[in-house]
Amino acid sequence: MRFLDDSLDALPTSSPATARGPLPDDAIARPDRETLEAHLARKHYGPFTLTDAIRPGWRLDVVPRAGYRHDAYVDPRSGSRLPALIAAVSSEHLFETFLDLLEPLGDTLDVVLETSHDDQVSGAEFTREGVERLVLESLLWDFEELLLHDGCTSIAVMHPEMQVEVQLDEHKLLVVYAHDRGPFERILLRQGIERNDRIRFISQGEHMHTSHTRFARRFDEMVNRLGAGG
Repeated sequence: MRFLDDSLDALPTSSPATARGPLPDDAIARPDRETLEAHLARKHYGPFTLTDAIRPGWRLDVVPRAGYRHDAYVDPRSGSRLPALIAAVSSEHLFETFLDLLEPLGDTLDVVLETSHDDQVSGAEFTREGVERLVLESLLWDFEELLLHDGCTSIAVMHPEMQVEVQLDEHKLLVVYAHDRGPFERILLRQGIERNDRIRFISQGEHMHTSHTRFARRFDEMVNRLGAGG
């Protein structure tokens, strides 16, 4: 895993054994290699299981947990607000919950795939319009591993005419934008995901993403299969 290798390589190989007094801030912020390795290998936080795409920072300023909250997107130019839901779902239920959330969008959908492979700062987007939902769902099943476990891949699925959108982002959070949040909330509640407007998500604290070269290749395959253009 890239975050494991990179984080461990950044650690000092030894530390003074005779240190006295308070440690400097940077020393407190860096665990030893064994501690960090154990932290990054951890997937389970109580009943919540992370995918391989992301890990929280070792100080756990945000502890992963399931839940959703109300939010909103505010257009910086017009000031208009679009209601939103943000949800964290345990990995064993995440993919099917994502697919369930697509149903209220209708039978024909627009899709945007985004990647930050090759250390792209802003990411590259690939769009396909007018995809039948059942065809899209079949394709998504073929790329389930990529969508769940690659910290450099995200997908957004939209209604072609209305302001309704469902995202599975690079943090493996589910994000819904819709004026009517009711149908989506009912799906989350049916999956046992409870509303908690005080919940903090892994993206709000220190965290690390992971990817692999094979995921970059799989992303290209998915773009080609979908017929999406950049």
